Amino acid sequence: MSPRITLATGGRVLRQIRHDPRTIALLLAVPALLLTLMRFVFDGQEQVFQSIGAPLCGLFPFIVMFLVSSITMLRERTTGTLERLMTLPMSKLDLLLGYGLAFGALAAAQAIVVCLVGFGLLGLVAPHGVLLVGALAILNALLGMALGLLLSAFARTEFQAVQFMPAFIFPQLLLCGLFVARADMAPLLEAVSWLLPFTYAYDALERAVSPAALGAAILVDVLVVIGTTIGALALGALTLKRRTP
Repeated sequence: MSPRITLATGGRVLRQIRHDPRTIALLLAVPALLLTLMRFVFDGQEQVFQSIGAPLCGLFPFIVMFLVSSITMLRERTTGTLERLMTLPMSKLDLLLGYGLAFGALAAAQAIVVCLVGFGLLGLVAPHGVLLVGALAILNALLGMALGLLLSAFARTEFQAVQFMPAFIFPQLLLCGLFVARADMAPLLEAVSWLLPFTYAYDALERAVSPAALGAAILVDVLVVIGTTIGALALGALTLKRRTP
């Protein structure tokens, strides 16, 4: 592993995204706009907006980074860029950490924007501090990035990559407990929810925005998210030898 190559890889990804204003708008503006829209949808229902909107400040980065990273890596594969990169004296770790640094920086920017809007302008409350919500948002974004990089190996076109959103993300969003408590779900659905990383990402955020004590369970949630991120990156590394047709 070479820190110079890792930083160069991260810089290249950031330069690519900088020249794509639509991607920048997706990353920074759309989550804040959706949160603002939700505020007016639940106008007069502050408690409902708090229970849904506050955790979404940390879940939006997961969703957006999953989409952006999967499409970005797919472009690398289909245009032959990834194949050319793998002929250079670059390890898989250099490539994956470079992407992690780039998307981590983007996730930090996105978390700052959405938390400023949500907690600064829209009246959301974080009893344990906005910094904790922001840190969890960045961690969740890295999880979304890792899963996006992994699943991009199974797509042939950008349209197929986008289809992973309803196929992979939406079921997790429904089962994580955001809309209905998992204890109130059918036993089979509750059992399935324990196998989904989104459940632990949401549970950590729910504890961060709840006035109750954090407890040790949030540490378990964080460790599961970190472990899943590392596992997804490791599996993603196995796909880097693949050659595009």
